[in-house]
Amino acid sequence: MKILVINAGSSSLKYQLINMEDESVIVKGVCERITFKGSVLSQKTFDGREMVIEQDMPSHKEAMELVLKAMLDSKNGVLKSVDEIGGVGHRILHSGEDFKSSVVIDDEVIRICEKNAELGPLHMPGEIACIKSCKEVMPTVPMVAVFDTTFHSTMPAKAYMYAIPYDVYDKYKIRKYGFHGTSHKFISEEAGKLLGNKNAKMVICHLGNGSSVSAVKDGKCQDTSMGFTPLEGLVMGTRSGDIDPAAVEFLRNKLNLTPEDAVQYLNKKCGMLGISGLSDMRDNTEEMLKGNERAKLAIEMVAYRVKKYIGSYIAVLGGVDAIIFTGGIGEHSFRTRKFIMENMEYCGAKFDEKKNEEYTSGVGYINTDDSKVKIIVLPTNEELSIARETRDLTSK
Repeated sequence: MKILVINAGSSSLKYQLINMEDESVIVKGVCERITFKGSVLSQKTFDGREMVIEQDMPSHKEAMELVLKAMLDSKNGVLKSVDEIGGVGHRILHSGEDFKSSVVIDDEVIRICEKNAELGPLHMPGEIACIKSCKEVMPTVPMVAVFDTTFHSTMPAKAYMYAIPYDVYDKYKIRKYGFHGTSHKFISEEAGKLLGNKNAKMVICHLGNGSSVSAVKDGKCQDTSMGFTPLEGLVMGTRSGDIDPAAVEFLRNKLNLTPEDAVQYLNKKCGMLGISGLSDMRDNTEEMLKGNERAKLAIEMVAYRVKKYIGSYIAVLGGVDAIIFTGGIGEHSFRTRKFIMENMEYCGAKFDEKKNEEYTSGVGYINTDDSKVKIIVLPTNEELSIARETRDLTSK
């Protein structure tokens, strides 16, 4: 069975075709500058064949037609017929409170997604447009919506509620939703296999330009750091993370920002970028090693906030069996992992600096042999998680 995984943005469309027999990637590609002049499709097959098509894509429909054209290409394609695609898995940002798991897409699902578009105005319109386009281009292929929020739908009310009037929550659904759900779900399942215990208590740290932490018990999310939007929680590349709302109003008045401008300011101009002028952890690390104190401060702030969330989630779980790092920073920045894990022995997590520095790829255990808590570096694979969900639902 071959599953096509789609991750659409307002002007982009990333895709992977995955062979579910061995979970290998057959082909992957991206369409860029959709709706703009100078659109381009770039594709690479499992055996290294590359293709670039420069052709305007006025909408996601033209983008999907071009994706199929590339995959069916007689020279550099990987399919003989669209019928070889057993299902299409769409990554969708927001489920609201309407879906607790992935669903097969029909007209009612699309209607609900359109209703929830106001919860993710930057992402949802493009994702919905892509679903409609796919259904036009591939009308006989079953499609599945895999939401970025549903893994966190198991949080209890005491975790997801904000202390605002209940009738306001009830009317407008203002609450913590959490994001990066496909990654946290994938990691929790893979870590459960590694630990030989699918009911293990674990804290998962998905650290990248956007970052989040989740507390997982019995394979279910108990709490997560992102909130009503991805702005809440950790210090990130350009996002401030947790901040006093009164400080935002003070900042808004001082900088003469509209409410909308203030949200964009906190999303795009803060985080590591605001502290050091550099949003990328690699650049901050390079500058820190040269003696740049602002870069060092930015990294310390990132690590401190992660450490604080780990500690609070260990309290929520009543102990922890594993602390897991994933994402671009979680997998590749040994210094950040070191800063986070310093002085964590109190909770049974004994960190091995040598193993941490020597880790390069794959599954890595960076705890000492006598540590009660496993400390694991584990690469995420959100596309495979979406493909698995799609396979399971379309098979039924």
